[in-house]
Amino acid sequence: MSSQKAIGAIELSSIGIGYQIEDEMLKAAAVDLLIARTICSGKYLIVIGGGVSDVEAALQAGLTAASDSIIDHLVIPNVHPSIFPALGQSVALEEKDMGALGVLETFSGVSVIAAADAAAKAARVTLFRIHVAMALGGKGLCLMTGTVSDVRAGIQVAAEEARGRGLLVSETVIPRPSRELFGDYL
Repeated sequence: MSSQKAIGAIELSSIGIGYQIEDEMLKAAAVDLLIARTICSGKYLIVIGGGVSDVEAALQAGLTAASDSIIDHLVIPNVHPSIFPALGQSVALEEKDMGALGVLETFSGVSVIAAADAAAKAARVTLFRIHVAMALGGKGLCLMTGTVSDVRAGIQVAAEEARGRGLLVSETVIPRPSRELFGDYL
């Protein structure tokens, strides 16, 4: 994978059109395909990464071709680098890294990526999981840890981003979570 500076995503209401849009986006510019799959409730999600101009060009090609099938989309030009490992669910926590637990839930996979990026830029949090749509009924989920004050700040900014899109489901900060809550990440 090339060095990522931007991320783009499109969530579509049609699986068939999703495949078509994925093809259009990959032909339009030199981007890395990060996620392309069917997601819960019969939707299709495409997430790409790469240089800012390439991601913008690929996303524009997808938006132009998708017309009425677009549920949500975004381009984050200078994406926080912690987004990629959290999105790939490849963040391993050590017990010493576990602090307060922040949980943000959104109604779409795209909105949770935008919210997670906002949190990572606003506070000293460790994003350790960004789960988009699969086995969540099409929702998005972001988990973060850090000091109580940093997690509260990160969750607040993330919730504002999701709320601004009209897609916030819930926001939670657990100041002293039991270690079992982190069991899957050790």
